[in-house]
Amino acid sequence: MKYIVILGDGMSDLPVPELGGRTPLMVAKKPNMDALAKVSEAGLVKTVPDSLKPGSDIANLSVMGYDPELYYTGRSPLEAISMGIELKDTDTTFRCNLVTLSANQPFEEKIMIDYSSDEISSQEARRLIEYAGPRLMGGPLRLYPGVSYRHCLVWSGFEGKPDLTPPHDISEKKVGKYLPKGEGSEVLLDLMKKSYPLLSEHFVNRERVKRGLRSGNCLWFWGQGKKPSLKPFKQMYGVEGAAISAVDLIKGIAKAAGMRSIDVEGATGTLTTNFGGKVRAALDALEEGCDYVYIHIEAPDECGHRREVDGKVRAIELIDEKVLGPILEGMEGKDYNLLIMPDHPTPLSTRTHSRDPVPYLLYRSGRPYPSKASSYDEESAKDSGNFVGRGPDMIKKLLGL
Repeated sequence: MKYIVILGDGMSDLPVPELGGRTPLMVAKKPNMDALAKVSEAGLVKTVPDSLKPGSDIANLSVMGYDPELYYTGRSPLEAISMGIELKDTDTTFRCNLVTLSANQPFEEKIMIDYSSDEISSQEARRLIEYAGPRLMGGPLRLYPGVSYRHCLVWSGFEGKPDLTPPHDISEKKVGKYLPKGEGSEVLLDLMKKSYPLLSEHFVNRERVKRGLRSGNCLWFWGQGKKPSLKPFKQMYGVEGAAISAVDLIKGIAKAAGMRSIDVEGATGTLTTNFGGKVRAALDALEEGCDYVYIHIEAPDECGHRREVDGKVRAIELIDEKVLGPILEGMEGKDYNLLIMPDHPTPLSTRTHSRDPVPYLLYRSGRPYPSKASSYDEESAKDSGNFVGRGPDMIKKLLGL
């Protein structure tokens, strides 16, 4: 028996006026998902506990079978593990975004133009981070380059818990109310302020502006945490697992859980990701001894944060066409269970995550479910009457535990 999860990050939504009061899942042309809905168990699942914020870290831990109220220690340490950073128990890590802030105002009056600096390339970002690090950091502070706009700060010996805001939560807002507060905030805020003039004049950013692209002109810190300790996935669930993703967060969860983290060339986390490469990697992993594979696709979430209505619809269509379709074809004649779901909603109207329950679709090959659904979307899932109150329970349903 094989087990497959297709996770469309942020795929669910609220009704959108531009879509006639329907959600992207309702509008998207997704024949494979809708065909499965007629023979699969559909329902809603609450992936984010009320006690925690609705981040992709918490929600994906939950879907992968780890109770975030027990295991969550912060987002950035999971990303740090993926990046190969050796962490001590006394280290605190921070996600460091390269963001685009507006010009010509005092720092507190600047606008968060873009949390991703126009999805800056990893090569350009590395040059900026490696330039800023020696000029801004020292002593217990170390800055590490990552993928695209996502980087990592490690602060050795720091035990404070500053109040930090994810930059994707404040798109097009003045940053003043959202700057670091609490213990340690003075250091972080000083680094952010000093990074703005330093990065604004860098050759990489000047060239990006000439090409009509946004510059990565400021460091923005958030998502702090301590080194995590996850119980091995195989020990918890009795199966060999693998994860395939473009983002360090999912890779970090997999590595911390003792799962295989499979890198795919051309995996970007956007609409241009290598969908086919992810499918091939998943099918190969299942053939080579893995029992469980987690295929994470970031594109719907990115489109939600950027309020790209057509892009989010297209992301869902691409998942259906280029991931689900080939997976069904590749698994034909085999015994497997398949789970399709988001980790959390990323509503286009708010441009950030919510903790609302998300729709799931659970297909068991050769064992059709007496479903009354004709499509896979939020309303059909709600009408099913099925509700799972804890995200970690979904893996038990998938595995039949």
